Amino acid sequence: MSTNKNSMLRYKVLDSCFRNPGKKYFIDDLITACNIVLEEIAQRANSISRRQIFDDIRFMESAEGWNIDLLRIKQGKRVYYRYREMSYSINNMPFNEVEINYVLATLGVLEQFKGLPQFPFIKDLLSRLTSNPMANRGELIVDFDANQYLKGIEHLGEIYNAIHYKKTLRIYYQSFTDTLETELIFHPYYLKQYNGRWFVFGFNPETQRSDWNLALDRIISIGEVDENYIINTVIDWEEYFEDIIGVTKPTDGKAQKIILLFYGITGKYIESKPIHGSQKSKWVEPTVLQVELDVIVNFELERLILSYCDTLKIIEPLDLRERISKRILKAEENFEY
Repeated sequence: MSTNKNSMLRYKVLDSCFRNPGKKYFIDDLITACNIVLEEIAQRANSISRRQIFDDIRFMESAEGWNIDLLRIKQGKRVYYRYREMSYSINNMPFNEVEINYVLATLGVLEQFKGLPQFPFIKDLLSRLTSNPMANRGELIVDFDANQYLKGIEHLGEIYNAIHYKKTLRIYYQSFTDTLETELIFHPYYLKQYNGRWFVFGFNPETQRSDWNLALDRIISIGEVDENYIINTVIDWEEYFEDIIGVTKPTDGKAQKIILLFYGITGKYIESKPIHGSQKSKWVEPTVLQVELDVIVNFELERLILSYCDTLKIIEPLDLRERISKRILKAEENFEY
């Protein structure tokens, strides 16, 4: 039987009707009850058919459903429906086949993110569910860009737990520009993934910055320390990334208008996959897309522009155009024989 979000809502509604001793639910009453919930929760205005309700009842009575024991009580020429045991509810029953396969599908998606701190639990739950004779895990049909071999991914769970339980960390770290590792005390606040890499943001007592960020792949080792955790009261992380691309936010950076021209098929690509939430696009010529952004100029923006340098022109700001131009000239020198 076809199952989806709306069908599960209908089963829940029917269950509440069947165990309600204060009202007799005839078929039209069941249809009305389902329609009310679907319109409120699922924003579905179409009326449920009598045939659909009958199909739902048959499914709930089946072994694939919940094997409900349902009475059909005649009153004149009509029939109303009620559980034989009014204390019964499908909510009190173990998972049925449909629910097990819903959970398996969800866990199958989460299984791809092998750096998650709950990953061992997910694997164990998947193993237990797939051993159920009703389980039908099926083939993987969704693939996310999750690199399980990324260096530093093994730290993700420990950092996540440190944020959740508000623990202070001692981290040994070596950036790309340093020849030696450094030790720092760190109060982690927020994890973010960008361009296939994970970063943790937090308070660094040495710099007194609450948005100090560390790339997980540059962490040498990590451990908890017995120091009071300084709670974040400064930064709203949902707003923090609104005016930047990536993870780098210059201390004195201010959002400014960026105007770019994209040529040919690149314009169609940028139109369908916006660079940033502030993007405003318009075709100024049949093959030229003008894009306006309102962002802070940072390392990631410059790298992104350079990746399209052969199909892009910077209109403003002029200092960004000059800086990118110099980098392109430098690249050209690198390719000279």
